[in-house]
Amino acid sequence: MNILGISAFYHDSAACLLRDGNIVAAAQEERFTRVKHDPSFPQEAVAYCLKEAGIEIGDVDYVAFYDKPFLKFERLLMTYLATVPKGIRSFIQQMPPWLKEKLLMRTTLRKRLGYEGTILFMTHHQSHAASAFFPSPYQEAAILTLDGVGEWATTTYGVGKDNHIAILKQINFPHSIGLLYSAFTYFTGFKVNSGEYKLMGLAPYGRPVYADLIREKLIDVKADGSFRLNLDYFDYCSGLQMTNDRFAALFGGPRRNPETAFTQREMDIARSIQEVTEEIILKMAATVHRETGMKNLVLAGGVALNCVANGRLLREGPFENIWIQPAAGDAGNALGCALYVWHQILKNPRTADARRQNATYLGPWFSDDAIRSYLDEEKIPYERFDEEGLCDRVADLMSAGKVVGWFQGRMEFGPRALGARSILGDPRNRAMQSVLNLKIKFRESFRPFAPTVLVERVSDVFELDRESPYMLLVADVSGKHLRSLTPEEREAQGFAKLKVIRSDLPAITHVDNSARIQTVDRRDNPRYYRLIERFCAKTGCPVIINTSFNVRGEPIVCTPQDAYRCFMRTNMDYLALGPFVLDKALQPAAPQDDAWRQQYELD
Repeated sequence: MNILGISAFYHDSAACLLRDGNIVAAAQEERFTRVKHDPSFPQEAVAYCLKEAGIEIGDVDYVAFYDKPFLKFERLLMTYLATVPKGIRSFIQQMPPWLKEKLLMRTTLRKRLGYEGTILFMTHHQSHAASAFFPSPYQEAAILTLDGVGEWATTTYGVGKDNHIAILKQINFPHSIGLLYSAFTYFTGFKVNSGEYKLMGLAPYGRPVYADLIREKLIDVKADGSFRLNLDYFDYCSGLQMTNDRFAALFGGPRRNPETAFTQREMDIARSIQEVTEEIILKMAATVHRETGMKNLVLAGGVALNCVANGRLLREGPFENIWIQPAAGDAGNALGCALYVWHQILKNPRTADARRQNATYLGPWFSDDAIRSYLDEEKIPYERFDEEGLCDRVADLMSAGKVVGWFQGRMEFGPRALGARSILGDPRNRAMQSVLNLKIKFRESFRPFAPTVLVERVSDVFELDRESPYMLLVADVSGKHLRSLTPEEREAQGFAKLKVIRSDLPAITHVDNSARIQTVDRRDNPRYYRLIERFCAKTGCPVIINTSFNVRGEPIVCTPQDAYRCFMRTNMDYLALGPFVLDKALQPAAPQDDAWRQQYELD
């Protein structure tokens, strides 16, 4: 039986295909169209999933859609009516696409897919809950979903047992922890629905001086973690902007212009909202634990990508174990709605399997012959290695301070690069953090980089006692790797903290001594594991830098062509494309593309 899951028309559109309950393929549309967070119908992602399964659309038994358009339309209409006449401009902009194809989604799906079979619709948070529980390693668990908004729900909790999930309670729009965090994302000059993780990365540079103000003026949080926002300070209901003049007055002036420098104010605001968000999540988790009696917790929704909050929940929360869907945002709902059909509607049994999601390596792959044909056709010089030779060569390059693009196997499903479409480097190199940010990624200098560590060595390097395969937990670097700071270094404020060397792994140690950790298991990614193993054998360090293979403003690379283009337009030194290693110094001159470079250069 084939089930096609689809998430579309908001952000991060995606498709997923199940065969007899097994996840055959899943991918975001952005990877194919090269439009970051592409919200359009996932035509290319669907085509990939069908191709990977070796079927045509007529072989699909069910198409599952990730939300209920009529309920979402109801929420939009009621919200616009409540804000008349303020939201009239937004209303006029929103109605044409709704009336054209979003409202009559069943007809739209049939037309776009050429599909005549059964189409089923889940609610948005049912899809999130299903994506969190059904692929998890637990036979039973509490479920917590948190995002901006689905149809009406913004936060839910429930229970999953065997092949069934039940949502018990929810908080509805306009009260949303996701929209609150996005409001601060907007106010500090980042893009909503894409810049939230930048706000999280900025937080350690600041102080929580506005936390009490947020609690007093913006959000009323109860002891059980439920909350209500003070809508006097927000404009997202009318669809014009996230915050208003009252919000700006509260924080001493207008929002930061995206093209201007950061000030201590933005850093302090980021730290303050991060702290409040963590407190709310901890209160919610305590309530969910008390109400459900479960020892395991699974999470999904965009807020579940806040890995700093996840790390604190693991350390301080009441649950023994937590698992976060690696594609926790709306893309993961393509998987969730398909699994909901298989287990909940069709009542197929489920046995908990920690590797059901295949370490989220669910995207396209390219054979060695296909890669070689591309390189030869384009007359691109390369050197070919066997498995041992490849890992040995790349380990040598990294230990020599080189930056290496790493393109191997199936692309990751979700927002994180996990060793299939990654840029790699030596975490011991003091200059690597700034080199990667400014010369490779063309992004803000304050952004931290994540480490990948051999799973059996994670506790040797970090304050973490379990695997973290999806880079969704933050923990401190172990004290034995930290250096003693001088009084001047301890007192550094703002971006001056960047100049302080805090550990013997400076390139992955954030300014608060933390790291966003990925563990790698030999069973999940043998080649990537072997590379780190060889690097460790040569250097004694079981950790490497892993950042996504892309530049600011572009999606992670999907094809060999994407990888080579990114390689040539940045200051990467080498590219490992399957078994082929490309030396930048031996390549034909990169095309002069001033417009492209200017788009990503930072002030």
